[in-house]
Amino acid sequence: MRTKGTVLIALGLLLIAGSAGLAGFNLWQSTQAGETAAQDLALLLDTEDTPTGPREEILIQSVPKVESLPVPEMPVTEINGREYVGTVELPTIDRTLPVLNGWDSELLQIAPCRYAGSAYTGDLILMAHNYDSHFGRLNKLHIGDPVTFRDVAGNSFSYEVAALETLKPEDTRQMEEGDWDLTLFTCTVGGKTRVTIRCTLLSVEINMEQEKGIR
Repeated sequence: MRTKGTVLIALGLLLIAGSAGLAGFNLWQSTQAGETAAQDLALLLDTEDTPTGPREEILIQSVPKVESLPVPEMPVTEINGREYVGTVELPTIDRTLPVLNGWDSELLQIAPCRYAGSAYTGDLILMAHNYDSHFGRLNKLHIGDPVTFRDVAGNSFSYEVAALETLKPEDTRQMEEGDWDLTLFTCTVGGKTRVTIRCTLLSVEINMEQEKGIR
């Protein structure tokens, strides 16, 4: 009995140590991801077209979609060999993050990624890991909270949170369905569900000088 008890205690200690080690690794990943995203964000903000010329604000009530933007596809700019389409600002959780064009497992360890859609066609979907430095606090957002996406051409899209959903990882069709102008999502701890934030577009501020530093 003593031997059995000793083994069980040892197994318990190993499980505790393993859990602590996993938590420490996750924290390290989050810290590394936050530092890399911050570095690329600084370079992105330094190289993006910050306009000094005329700008035009379009109220969405009169222009349901953003047909007046001069390019059909969202432009990109390259930072450290990676393509970015812009930045996303989440004031409620104090996050401003660069957004990569496209996604894969490696890119998601760096910054939020463009999963599908476009800000120009009113169906942009952004995804990120649940690192605290990325989208780990999306569940703290509330209906009515502001969200801003700024593309690398200096066009600024202002949204507000309209709905909060919890989806399963296999619900890819549901993720892309619906008339939502912007969707943000991340996995919960353990990856069993996805925190999903749906947003509606309020207005667009167009940069009338959109040539510098993009392709």
